[in-house]
Amino acid sequence: MTQPTDIRRERALRPHLRTALELAARAVPVLPLRAGKVPFGNCPACRDNACGGRPNMKTPGPCHCPRVCHAWAAATTDPAILSSRPWAPVWEQAQAVAYHPGGAGLTVVDLDNTEAVMWARQTLPATRTVPTTRGEHWIYQGTMQSANAVRPGVDIKSLMAYARWLGPGTGTITDLPEAVRALAVKDPSTVRPAPHVVTVPAPVGGGECRHRTPAYLDRGIDMAEQRITEARSAVHATVYRTFLAVLSAHGRCGCLTDSHVARLFAAAQSKGESPRHCADAWTNARTRLGL
Repeated sequence: MTQPTDIRRERALRPHLRTALELAARAVPVLPLRAGKVPFGNCPACRDNACGGRPNMKTPGPCHCPRVCHAWAAATTDPAILSSRPWAPVWEQAQAVAYHPGGAGLTVVDLDNTEAVMWARQTLPATRTVPTTRGEHWIYQGTMQSANAVRPGVDIKSLMAYARWLGPGTGTITDLPEAVRALAVKDPSTVRPAPHVVTVPAPVGGGECRHRTPAYLDRGIDMAEQRITEARSAVHATVYRTFLAVLSAHGRCGCLTDSHVARLFAAAQSKGESPRHCADAWTNARTRLGL
């Protein structure tokens, strides 16, 4: 006897959806991946962040789209959302399940080849490991800024990132070590627009730079972050104008460090800007100001 279409579809959904629901019950935010191990794209209403985007998991922002949008920010632990009607067609097409490590309080060190695995075994504290197609995931307790290519074959996935679920792994999860944090500080390749601190001429007259007062500079960066994350439309233009304003105020005295720039880039990426778009906007702003 031929089974009804709804029953066949339900059974087709079961493997990935069942895994997602099991993870969500353990407070791990999950999302489906399509072919190529990438998230599903934004729906027409959210395309190009027209909806305002979802800055982070705890404060969803102005977008209340019920569909699977905004990549890692779509990850959820709500079983009602995972099983909802708008998500059903997506589970039908899904090729894998991913999770948001930062939302689960975790950091994944993604080791993409044998050489990277050997380096980790010689350098990093032991923790839970999960085998991947070409290497391993090392999972630590704690969160940090995500970064790609911190060294050959090594990516860090934590806040504002996703990792493919490949099983629970083996070993005991240990605390995130400083050795991993230092990798992103040394070479935060996902957010740094230039190899070093912004280098520009000293103030005329050689006087002390007023921006070196921590409160003055931090207040300016805080305001810039807020301007970007509160943008409801024209995100590209807002990011560029904000970068331009920051460089106009602080770009000629050498005060800006990689950490300041990383904060601005992280705010822009939380609104859906890619690392390349951030770097291009920063370069264009510097060019306009003659820096």
